[in-house]
Amino acid sequence: MAKWTPTHEAPEPLEGPIVPTIIGLTLLWFVLFLVQLPFYGWFDDHGHLWWLWTCLAGAGLGLIGIWYVRGRDAALKRMAAAASATETPSSAAE
Repeated sequence: MAKWTPTHEAPEPLEGPIVPTIIGLTLLWFVLFLVQLPFYGWFDDHGHLWWLWTCLAGAGLGLIGIWYVRGRDAALKRMAAAASATETPSSAAE
């Protein structure tokens, strides 16, 4: 069996407002947890208690995600600033 090779290059990744997106989704998970909290007894009686803990886990993992994407965003901005700083003197010399 021959190895498959792509016939075209992969597209560039889409960059968007990552930090606000992750913050919004983390808040959504936490709000879902808070909305379900008053119904703890019902969830426990019907065997759906995992719904509650899934929302809490989503909020907790979202906090880790916020920390990660803020660091990534800051690193991308530092890299872009460094790249523009190195390009500015060379373009002025020409």
